[in-house]
This record gives sequence, structure tokens and C-alpha cells, in this order.
Amino acid sequence: MDKTFYVSFTVAACAALVSNMGEAIGQGYPTQPIRFIVPYAAGGGVDLIARAVAPRLSEKLGQPVVIDNRGGAGGNIGTEVAARSEPNGYTLVMGAAALAINVSLYRKLPFDPVKDFAPISLIAATPNILAVHAVVPAKSVKELIHLAKTKPGGLNYASAGNGTTSHLAGELLKTMAGIDIVHVPYKGTSPAVVALLSGEAAIMLAPALTLLAHMKANRVRGLAVTGAKRSPAIPTLPTVAESGVPGFEARQWYGVLAPAGTPKEIVTRLNGEVVKIVQSAEVTNRLLREGSEPIGSTADEFGRYIKAEIAKWAKVVQVSGARVD
Repeated sequence: MDKTFYVSFTVAACAALVSNMGEAIGQGYPTQPIRFIVPYAAGGGVDLIARAVAPRLSEKLGQPVVIDNRGGAGGNIGTEVAARSEPNGYTLVMGAAALAINVSLYRKLPFDPVKDFAPISLIAATPNILAVHAVVPAKSVKELIHLAKTKPGGLNYASAGNGTTSHLAGELLKTMAGIDIVHVPYKGTSPAVVALLSGEAAIMLAPALTLLAHMKANRVRGLAVTGAKRSPAIPTLPTVAESGVPGFEARQWYGVLAPAGTPKEIVTRLNGEVVKIVQSAEVTNRLLREGSEPIGSTADEFGRYIKAEIAKWAKVVQVSGARVD
């Protein structure tokens, strides 16, 4: 037998065998419960999004999808558990914006947000609201920028803590708008909102859900949303970008990932099911009610988005000098 033919035949046969094995894995999956790690405490925004998806995913896969809350270290503890798990499709993790931020924020991260994960799908994104205390005279983003420029260092903004999205969104605003406002970190979103309501803080960039009721009661004034486009939950509020800071975007996002090395056929199956869930009327309406924008994406789109977010927030962290450890 010709040697070249033999080698070609062998390579083709192996490729066919691998392909058939992959198909078999995809067709037989899943045969046992799936652990869905949420690297944050129960009841928070990331947890709520995960619990909107998990029961529907269980129905579609025919196996329990069990939420496992592993909070701590800004999401790093649970995320590391997921990264070190066997890549067989039986461990998933809910990623959030911190996945892209922490790689620059922490000097030593026990995992690589790109190399150690197989993206499945971006689920949703939630913009913050740029809000001011009722006594602050600014009625728009342009007026706030003008006010800040006339009083350098005279206005402060509250955040949920050093390195949080509310902190870095404020730093991004400072950089892009060319203003000097003072960061005041609090131990969580709730105390930061209390500071805004009392007037202890003049400005805050906070999740829509935490501020909408206070805006309706005229205790705080919403100036803009921080997404790339207007929020369906509050369509009358402009974006920061269209209000004088072109290109500004700072939002919380949520997406499902698996450990790197998870078979492609399983990733494809999970992606298809998750996207159908996100696009269903029930989940879409629920996400909108909670102030989130339903997305659903391909695995490749989600992977590219994570890389873009890492590059974006690395610059903000560097300029702000923010560090957690």
C-alpha cells in the first residue's frame, strides 16, 4: 500500500472517530445533575439572573441544574472552583463584569478569565443610572460636568467599594469627561445608596433597580443610564454617551461559562438552550422588569466581549490606581 495513502487514510479515520465520539458525547449529555456555580451570595443581582435561567435549563436538559453559591473575594473564590472543575459539562459558572475587571484589580488571580473558561452565552446586561442627590442643581449630564469643572474636587461620588463596578464607572466618567470628583467607597451598594439619599454623597452610579423607587419619590435625580443604548425599563432617560460623553459605557453583564476544555458539542448544546431561554417571553419579560436587557449570544461573541471588557477596564484600573490586595 502506498505510504502517503496509508497516512492520509489513518488521519481521516482518526478525524472521523473523534467527530463521531464528539457527537455521541453531545447526544448523550447530560446524564446527571449539573452544578451551576454563582460566585456571589444568594439574593444579589448575579444570583437572581442565574435563578431565572437555571430551572428552565433544567427543563430543557432533563436533569437538575443546582445553584451553588460560592461568594467571596469579589467573585474569585467561586470562579476559581469552576475553573478547576472537570470540563465535562457538569459544572457551569455565572460570570459577571468582575470577571473582566478582577484580572487587573488583583495582583495575583488564581485563574485566567480567558484561558481557563469556555464561554457559552452572554445572558443580559444591566446599566447603572448616573444619579445625583436632589439638592445638586445639575439637571443633565452636561450640567453636572459643567458644575464639576467649576468646583474641582468639590463633588463626591459614592460607590459600593473599591474596585466595584460603581467605583470604576465613576473613574471612567472622570477620565472621559475630564472632571475631578472625589471617590467615597462604602461597604456595599445599600450603604452607598443611603449616603446618596442623605446627601452625604452628591453622585452615584448605581443599578437601576436600587434607584428607580427613589427617583419616583424625587429623593434622587436620575440624569442618564450608562449603557450603550437607552434602557427599555426607563426609555425616557438618555444615555451618558448621548448626553455629552461620547463612547461612554459601563454596565453590569451576566453570562454562562464552562471550564476550558469542555467538549465543543456540549458547549454548542448549552448555547442553543440558553439562548432559547433568554429569548423566551417569560424570561425576557422578567429580565426587563428587573431593569436588565436580555441578550443571548454565540459562544464566540461572548468570548470576544470578555476580551474587550478586560482591555477596557485594565485602562480604567491603571488610571485610577485601584487595588484590592
